[in-house]
Amino acid sequence: MPLTDPAQVQIVYNRVFAKKVCRECGALNSIRAVKCRRCHSYNLRPKKKEIASKKS
Repeated sequence: MPLTDPAQVQIVYNRVFAKKVCRECGALNSIRAVKCRRCHSYNLRPKKKEIASKKS
């Protein structure tokens, strides 16, 4: 079921993609995080916004 309402698309985007991922332990953190909640590392990256395509 595709989403057509822009407000719902923005809500889904914020819940799914607006996160940071720790490069040390892989934990998901809030987008405002400065350090990891699990291992306290400062090595964070934003979550990838695209689904990786399979190489056949």
